[in-house]
Amino acid sequence: MANPKLSKLELKIMETVWSKGISSIREMQDAFPAKDRPAYTTVQTTVYRLEVKKALRRVKKVGNFHVFEAMISRDAAQRRLIDELLGIFGGRTQPMMMHLIESGKLTLDDVKEAEKMLQKLEKDRE
Repeated sequence: MANPKLSKLELKIMETVWSKGISSIREMQDAFPAKDRPAYTTVQTTVYRLEVKKALRRVKKVGNFHVFEAMISRDAAQRRLIDELLGIFGGRTQPMMMHLIESGKLTLDDVKEAEKMLQKLEKDRE
């Protein structure tokens, strides 16, 4: 199954479900900080869109509300975003890596860990 393209709001809602497990729309809304909390109807509409995209599905009905679970993993959604970002750079990773280094978000430990992973992948290919 192809991973759907998710908006910022959709990703924030998915983050709640990934972190908490099955959740109601109210629980998803309550996970937002009070000052930035979208209206219940906004979250509801977005959840229904995620359902159409097959990112969420209704698990059961409790009283007069439904609870939802994730149908795609956090890892799959992150991979899709990274692939899209790399597409902006024509598939080149260097501009993104340079930005991460210059902004201080990529540490020497991160580079060492990446090097270990690259060596392992290379060994597995042999």
